[in-house]
Formats: sequence, structure tokens, C-alpha cells
Amino acid sequence: MSLASQAPAREDAPRWFPQRSALVFCAPMIVNGTVLPFFPVWLETHSLDDHQIGVILAVPMVVRVIFAPILAMFADRMEERTGILVWSGLLCLATAVGLYWTQSFWPILLVFALQGAVFAPYIPVVESMLITGVRRWGFDYGSMRLWASVAFIGSTLVGGHLIGLYGGAMVLPVMTVGCIVMSAMGLAAPRIGRAPRRAAVAAAGKSRQRTSLSRFDLHLVMIGSSVVQAGHAMLYAFASIYWAELGFSGTAVGILWSAGVLAEVIAFFFARQLNRTFGAWTLIRFGATIAVCRWLLFPLDIGYFGFFVLQCLHAFTFAFCHIGIQRRIVDAVHEEQEASAQGTYYFYNGIFMAVATFASGYIYAAFGLHGYYVMSAIAAVGLGCVIVAWYLQPQRAASGGNTSESR
Repeated sequence: MSLASQAPAREDAPRWFPQRSALVFCAPMIVNGTVLPFFPVWLETHSLDDHQIGVILAVPMVVRVIFAPILAMFADRMEERTGILVWSGLLCLATAVGLYWTQSFWPILLVFALQGAVFAPYIPVVESMLITGVRRWGFDYGSMRLWASVAFIGSTLVGGHLIGLYGGAMVLPVMTVGCIVMSAMGLAAPRIGRAPRRAAVAAAGKSRQRTSLSRFDLHLVMIGSSVVQAGHAMLYAFASIYWAELGFSGTAVGILWSAGVLAEVIAFFFARQLNRTFGAWTLIRFGATIAVCRWLLFPLDIGYFGFFVLQCLHAFTFAFCHIGIQRRIVDAVHEEQEASAQGTYYFYNGIFMAVATFASGYIYAAFGLHGYYVMSAIAAVGLGCVIVAWYLQPQRAASGGNTSESR
């Protein structure tokens, strides 16, 4: 039985907790919905080559993963962890404005890397806030998280339309607006206080294995899922450029990105039913398997509709894996370590994505679309890590596999 099913009544929850949490998570997605698909287009307006674009996109990811776990652990020790969101938003705004004065490789790299550092704690802290709502008051994670994906869709659609009108010049204004919204939503975030300490030493000792971040199988499944996500690196870095070369308009490219996120929204909408029907391990394994197949099909000449279908598979390659990992964290880690757990997962996600993004610049330059076969191999490695982690569960080994965790 998961912790969510043992949650107390909701009367003591902050007012409008699900709605406010959903809005707070929308804010960084306005930035991501612009940066992920269209920042490479802005970089191209500065006459940067594929290698330089790969470096500029990868270095901030490395910076994020260094700062995310550190600042997340700091947030766990704050009296109010959501207080860090305001500062993150304001500092992101300062770096977005700073990008207006950058024209060449090194200044862009420096300012964008700095943005990665100050952006780092925002999403892990918001994720921990949502999971706290699941633990304490039994709120549905998927119904809160899906609105972030809706915000990503809206930002991507608007961005695609603006790209068609103004080209890469639209990226920084939209990013600036997103950072302003991040700061404002940090003020609106529900205040949840520190996690309650475990009531008794005996109870803590009994659940130490369950609530410890030191469990190897927990780290391995987070690593495996993160490696699967790293298989998306070439898509994020070069898909918009490739689709534009095929003659797709900015609006058409925006629709392709939005199709993937809309499929993700649908998956999050049914997250409660998915969790009731399937175990966390099943969701992660299935999502990883679809990822292997998705990148094998991507280099084929499948036309606009074919790419649309492949984008819809994002519901499995991202959402299923993410829902499964969040459930594993809820079941395996105590609330007082929640932000730290999210920071750890964010670290793994970021470091593998950064390495894959850095490599994708060279792979795409050398092999073009055939580089997606490398992404498929990366996803297969992640799937292998997940399978090994499943076998290494101490509960599974102790009970002959007859636990909810072993599904």
C-alpha cells in the first residue's frame, strides 16, 4: 500500500492547494516550452554551428544538476521550502535580460549556464510540494501535474506562431515573460512548512530501509529512467531544425511539439487509474520499451503525420516513466527527504541529459537522422538498468516477489 492511500483528511490542507500548486508548476513550463524547442533556433540566428549549439545546450544542464541536489537539500532544511521559488524566479529573470546583450559563443554560454544554476531548484521544489500534497492530504498527483504540461503546450504553440512571424528573435521576450511569471507564482505557492518528523525512534528504525535515500535499487531505477530520458536529447536539440529543413512551418513545428505534450497531459490525467491498474515498475518498463522503438522509427521517411504519431508516444516515453518514478519515491522515501529525493532524481536526469545533449551535437553532425539509432541504444541501456533495479529490491527478495513494489 502506498503512502498516498494512507493520507489523512484534507481539511488541514492550505486553501486551494491543488489549484495553486498546478499554477506554480505552470510557471517554469512557460520557460521550458520556449527554450526546449526554440532556443536552438535563436542560437542559429547568431551563426553558431552544430557543435557550439550542442555545448551551449549541454553546459547549463550540467550546472543545473550540480546545483539542484544541493539547493534541494537546503530546501528540506528550511522552515518553508517554497520560499526558494521567488529567488529562483527573480534570478532567472536577471539572466534572461542578460541574454539580450550576448552575441557570441562564450557570452551566451556563460549567461545561459548561470540561468541553469538559478533555475535548478524550482522544479524539484515544486515536485516535492505536489508529492507532499499526495502524502499528507491524498491529492491526485496527475491532476495537478498535467496543468504544467498544458502550460508547456500553450507556450510551444504560441512560440511556434511567433517563430513563424518573427523568427528566433521571439525567444528571449517569451523567456522573460516566463521568468516574471515564475517569480509571481513563487509568491502564490501554498505554504506547507517542514515535513513532520517521524513520531518514534522505534518506528523510524522499523522503516529505515523503506525511507532511506541510500537504497541502491532506488538509485538504480532513477538512473535507468534518467538514461531513458537522455534518449530524448537529439529530439530536443535538433528536431525543430530538421523539421524546418523539411519545409514544416513554425506553426506546424509547434503543433508537433504540442502533440507530444498533449499526449503527456492525457497520461497524467489518467495517472490515478494507471497507478491503480499497474505497478510503478510496469509503467517504467513499458515507457522505456516504447522509447527504444520510438527512436528506431524516427529516422524513417514517415512524413508529417508519421512524426505526429511518434510525438504522441511521448505519453509513454516520458509520462509513464515519470509517473512510475514519482510513485517509487512516494513509496520508498520519507517526506522529510522529499526535496532531497527530487533533487537526486533531477541530478540524474540532468547529468545524463547533459552528456547526451553534448554528444548529440557531434552525433547529428556526423550521422544526421541516423544518430537516433544511438538514442535508441541509450534508451535500451536505461531499460536494462530498470530491470536490474527491479530484481534488486530488498522487499521483492524477502517476500518472493509478492509485494506491490515488485509489479
